[in-house]
Amino acid sequence: MKNKTIKGILFIVFITLLAACKQKKEEAETAAVDKDQVKKEIQAMENAFAAAYNDRNLDAIVYYADDAITYSQNAPALVSKYEIDNSIREDIKNFPKGCKLSNTTTEVHVSNDGNQVVEIGLYKVTDSTNTIKSSGNYISLFEKRDGKYICVRDMAASNRPKTETK
Repeated sequence: MKNKTIKGILFIVFITLLAACKQKKEEAETAAVDKDQVKKEIQAMENAFAAAYNDRNLDAIVYYADDAITYSQNAPALVSKYEIDNSIREDIKNFPKGCKLSNTTTEVHVSNDGNQVVEIGLYKVTDSTNTIKSSGNYISLFEKRDGKYICVRDMAASNRPKTETK
């Protein structure tokens, strides 16, 4: 009976130590992700997207994964980079000359392993006098693929008040 008790106590001590080691490893992995650096990396992607958009250069937009899905206000989801690119192409055609798009990353929420990032941000379109013509909010999910972040899901909503139809 004494042997079973000692074995039981040793087993409990072993399990406790194992759990404590696993928790320390997870904490170390979390600490290894530099959230500020990730935010800078995501903001750089947003800046590059806006610059290519403003230059009307769809080929320079390296942002969406092939399997990305984007959701816009009052529109069906766009499923695939191909559909998203076609939508951007149409938007660029109708984008007023002299206007500029800008995106600002306000928050990032990084997974413990750094392989996924949720970004929350603001967008605005200004004219040549820097007057805001439109603005809104967006949320994007990025995955790290081949060592770089790429957008796999996003959603945007305009700040414009809803106009009533009669």
